[in-house]
Amino acid sequence: MNSRLAEWNDADRAAAIDAMIACCGARRWAAAVVAGRPFRSLAELSAAADEQWMKMDEPDLLEAFACHPRIGERKQTHSSQSAEWSRQEQTSTNSASESVLADIAHGNVLYEQRFGFTYIVCATGKSAEEMFAILQRRLQQDRATELKEAAEQQRQITQIRLGKWLTS
Repeated sequence: MNSRLAEWNDADRAAAIDAMIACCGARRWAAAVVAGRPFRSLAELSAAADEQWMKMDEPDLLEAFACHPRIGERKQTHSSQSAEWSRQEQTSTNSASESVLADIAHGNVLYEQRFGFTYIVCATGKSAEEMFAILQRRLQQDRATELKEAAEQQRQITQIRLGKWLTS
């Protein structure tokens, strides 16, 4: 068993929840994952994380989304670890042209006006241009469809972050 996972399994509830909040900002999700301890492997933890995520309601989803900076922006999130991971995930925006960043910024505003929450995309491995194209496509969806897609993007981000957390 990974030593970090072993320590987390034995940690007090509040500390364990804080560790999960860095991976996904939905407090009810974090508490549910923590309640399932102990886990023997990343695979077990990942499966439990997905299982609990599928049980979350819209307020939980929105709480998680609100912890992310807009694509192309840098805002402090719930934890310094989460902020650092967001910077890493969005690294492609560092080399994007000003026009693409302006398009994304404008799209972020349109998205929030249309759906009422921050545009969330699993940015790992995507260029700024790809994230803008995804944003344009998603602006055409109805809110219910978009909420499901955003929830899936959050699930993917959470899985990546769980792996980073266990290996950092």
